[in-house]
Amino acid sequence: MSRHEHVLIDGPAGRIEVFVDPQENPRGIVLIGHPHPLFGGTADNKVVTTLARAFRDLGCIALRPSFRGVGGSEGQHDDGGLETEDLLAVHAWARQRYGNLAFHLAGFSFGAYVVTRVARRLADAGDPARRLVLVGTAAGHVEGARAYETGAVAADTVVIHGSADETVPLQNVLAWAEPLELPVVVVPGADHFFHRRLHVIRGVIARAFGQPETVRSV
Repeated sequence: MSRHEHVLIDGPAGRIEVFVDPQENPRGIVLIGHPHPLFGGTADNKVVTTLARAFRDLGCIALRPSFRGVGGSEGQHDDGGLETEDLLAVHAWARQRYGNLAFHLAGFSFGAYVVTRVARRLADAGDPARRLVLVGTAAGHVEGARAYETGAVAADTVVIHGSADETVPLQNVLAWAEPLELPVVVVPGADHFFHRRLHVIRGVIARAFGQPETVRSV
């Protein structure tokens, strides 16, 4: 994305790199988790930057931290455990910097799994996220012999998944969502990375937050 602030904050394992997409007169903040760092995931992933743009359309500052071991972030990959602590550190930094603006969480793939953990921790601490948006959520057994026990989320969580996802099969997400009675927005023909479908993500988010859909392409 163009025009962002690059900051380094203190985290449990040292520095955490955060890309801050600013907003004049912000109405909220969104903290976005990126895909798996051992499979090339970064804060510049196109789905991640699409999420940032969608929330900026809603008047939010977007925070895109790099998971440990990626870019300027220190520490070693921990399958989501210590990554949760890192995002909680970013949340604390954002609260100190921006005050009590509405705080949203969003994530893609592995990042979606991590933000579900962050959401649970924030709720337990009495500072729940206003809303979650999860795209291509890592759940169950996925490509690369990985498995995720993705926890429960709030009933108003926005879940978006591609019908042709080859990394996290749609059935995995439906099996996770069914006992939660959680709706899933299925994008026909979309693969895991939503090639040629990124604009659909922005449209789904705009409608979910009651905003007009003003952007049709990225």
